[in-house]
Amino acid sequence: MTALTRIDDMFPEFVRRFMVPAQLPGEPLGEIRLDLDESDKDYTLRAEIPGAKKDDIRVEIDGNRVSIAAEVKREREQKSDKGRTLLRETYEGRVSRSFSLGSDVDESRTTAKLENGVLTLVMPKRAGARSRQIAIE
Repeated sequence: MTALTRIDDMFPEFVRRFMVPAQLPGEPLGEIRLDLDESDKDYTLRAEIPGAKKDDIRVEIDGNRVSIAAEVKREREQKSDKGRTLLRETYEGRVSRSFSLGSDVDESRTTAKLENGVLTLVMPKRAGARSRQIAIE
């Protein structure tokens, strides 16, 4: 009896490279790119969300789980001298990203700032939220 093998098990790198969503030049990627730093007191996150406005971004924090979602809408239009539309390029899309941190976050003291397409979150760690080892009987 022959065993069945999925193609993405045989060639994971091949499948991953060619299964990337299509992207137009100059348009945002299909994912939110992150930089995450940790100190003893907090986490600092920088997320690239080009083309998104602050009203179109949603950040949710639940314990140590952080979720970022954004609606991106952009229009470019070029007109001729006679006023007819010759070219209209429109991009609309939704991007999101979720991840877990090593410690719970104090969402009441978290600050968020959007500047030049970069969202910066400063997320203080929750006081007393330390992991502990459980003895096994």
